[in-house]
Amino acid sequence: MEAYSPNLDADLAAFAIGALGGGLSPQVESLIQEAGLLRHLPAQALLLLERARSAAPRHPAPLIALYRFYFYAHRWSQARAVGVDAMAIARTVLGPDFGDWPPSDDAVRHDAAVRFYLFALKGLAYLNLRLNDMDETRMLLGELRRLDPQDHVGGGLLSHVLKRYEKDADPDAPSDYPVRGWSAPAP
Repeated sequence: MEAYSPNLDADLAAFAIGALGGGLSPQVESLIQEAGLLRHLPAQALLLLERARSAAPRHPAPLIALYRFYFYAHRWSQARAVGVDAMAIARTVLGPDFGDWPPSDDAVRHDAAVRFYLFALKGLAYLNLRLNDMDETRMLLGELRRLDPQDHVGGGLLSHVLKRYEKDADPDAPSDYPVRGWSAPAP
């Protein structure tokens, strides 16, 4: 276990504030807002988002904006690359021991850095599902289930979608929906 570092607490606090949109320079915030106004001109909006990310590479807000840009454009591979970066940044802030054991239920429900990581994990599972990478989807959902056994971030629904897809379920079969939570005990 790593020795306690007061910088880790400061990093976590700064990341949590950033995950909620705070701590962003007015210039970077302006780039993101301007990109939002240029949705009808995607090439120009993307340039602004890339400039925002360049100006604040460790801040979650430009990553979130860039992820959304790619996601809503159905550019799954690019969104996945941003999601991988987001998880890496969150993992750095959470420390090298994060994930050795599941975070507390309270952390999963209220800690912005933990939630950011878990939602990035869920987003990556979804994107891999869309990209037909079922092995990676299963692995990511397994990790999400291990870290969030109470399914606070809603990964269980993706797990059900994956199972239905893999079984090539009969369209006339009774539906399990709406579904909430993981369907069976973890192995």
